Amino acid sequence: MADLAKIEEIRRFNRHYANILGKIDQEIYHKPYPLSEASVLAELYGKTGITATEIREKLGIDRGYMSRIIQKFEDDKLIAKKQAPSDKRQHLLHLTNYGEKVHLALVDEANKEVAKMVGSLTSHQLDQLTRAMHTVEKLLTHEEPQAPSVLIRPFQPGELGYVSYLHGRFYNKTYGFSELFEYYVMKGLSEFLMDQQGGELWIAEVDGEIAGSIAIARVDGHTAQLRWFVLDDRFQGQGIGKSLMDTALAFCQAQNYRHIFLWTVHILEAARHLYSKYGFECTEQKPNAEWTSQELIEERWDSELDLH
Repeated sequence: MADLAKIEEIRRFNRHYANILGKIDQEIYHKPYPLSEASVLAELYGKTGITATEIREKLGIDRGYMSRIIQKFEDDKLIAKKQAPSDKRQHLLHLTNYGEKVHLALVDEANKEVAKMVGSLTSHQLDQLTRAMHTVEKLLTHEEPQAPSVLIRPFQPGELGYVSYLHGRFYNKTYGFSELFEYYVMKGLSEFLMDQQGGELWIAEVDGEIAGSIAIARVDGHTAQLRWFVLDDRFQGQGIGKSLMDTALAFCQAQNYRHIFLWTVHILEAARHLYSKYGFECTEQKPNAEWTSQELIEERWDSELDLH
């Protein structure tokens, strides 16, 4: 049996969501067609013929209630029946032209009311809400998980602050870095924002959510520095770090940089392994006693770029 605390949390969510559904039924789907009846119209819309049994089983509607809904729809001229060719005892239902107009009017009204319900949410919060809904739906219907949609793109206004947040949160949570490290990141990002010539910063998006970043900053006409390479720990192990590195190095090739370097710390074993795979070598070390309670070893890694 699943953990009792988790089961009770699911029941708590069910009670909360039942209240939301009650509000939807009362405030969004008005008379004469409440939520259950509007759901039947939705199942009929766009279909050339479907049986009442199929709709009832899909929506979990009681047989007697389903019969009353069908009779009401017939009386209101919303649906028409025709005998099923494969079974003379069954009738196929479809919406009349008037029934389609009624359904579309209900959809339009419902969209307006739902928009009011979520009107106080930001775009990011709305994305979070819909992703959570998709997750619940997939898990409870046992759908096979789909591969995440990964996008590597240049940063947009407002996102450098989030890059700083990712650094501060990840390094504090994982390695105990202090706020001083986040100041160091923010200071560098601010300088980059004021002078982006010969450089670029990319954002990794996973299903619309920011997962990480990487940047190239110009040092001089032949040399670039790789900076602000970070990946949210929830998205590690999916090859996103490699995609970010490929994007950054391809940019260096296009800019005709001959040399690239980066700074890291000795405790970042996974990152150091990745740098080594891309031909970087550790060329310099120096102590750092500012970011954590224990002394770190900062490392400079360099690589010569093949321009051929």
